[in-house]
Amino acid sequence: MEKEDKKGHYHPLSLLQNDVVSAYIDMGFEVTEGPIVESDWYNFEALNMLKDHPARDMQDTFYVKNKIGTDSEPMVLRTQISHMQVRYPEKNPPPFKIVYFGKVFRNEATDATHEAELSHFECMAISKNINLGHMKGTIEEVFRRVFHRDVEIRLRPGYFPFVEPGVEVDMKCFNCNATSGCPICGGSGWREVIGSGIMNPVVLKNGGIDPERWQGFAYAIGWDRLALFKYGVDNIRKFNAGDLRLTNQF
Repeated sequence: MEKEDKKGHYHPLSLLQNDVVSAYIDMGFEVTEGPIVESDWYNFEALNMLKDHPARDMQDTFYVKNKIGTDSEPMVLRTQISHMQVRYPEKNPPPFKIVYFGKVFRNEATDATHEAELSHFECMAISKNINLGHMKGTIEEVFRRVFHRDVEIRLRPGYFPFVEPGVEVDMKCFNCNATSGCPICGGSGWREVIGSGIMNPVVLKNGGIDPERWQGFAYAIGWDRLALFKYGVDNIRKFNAGDLRLTNQF
């Protein structure tokens, strides 16, 4: 009796990451990364979130017990990868355009579109005359390459301490026609997938960049959420459940 040939399968998040990386490399972006365990300074203060800033309440943070960074600040599991908006420019003068990937951690309740451990990527570009039009065009082109079709998006005003102005980017829901019972969009027909905007001068200065000479855009995406859209998965928690019935489809 012949043995069944059981081949391994890529996880859908790995497949999507490969697609996203390829899209950015084709567009001339450099791929980089930063530390998972980060100091309070880079994770919060350098991004214009001081000790009493209300934005900290939006992110329930995992602090690392009995660990202090070289800057004498407490260490945390990064709540976003926007720390690279300061870390990268410290050693790399502009102009540049980069994309970086990694896990982020937030101590929050989970549901169909929220997890405590998330997969994020962030794009940052700095030059002399960059604007929101460049950012929107970049997002649309990446989506077109990843989904192999034009993707409808919309931009709305939003608040993020490290950008000004801030913009939330919504993507047309793949799962429904704005029905009330949709677990992905709640029946609105749209799902917010990106926090973005023009980089705050405070953040540029903290990275050693003169905001009088340079400006940039930055946006972050949870690629778990993009995977929901691309592969038709209806619950983000399935990606970390370890159920081979999901992985073996890919």
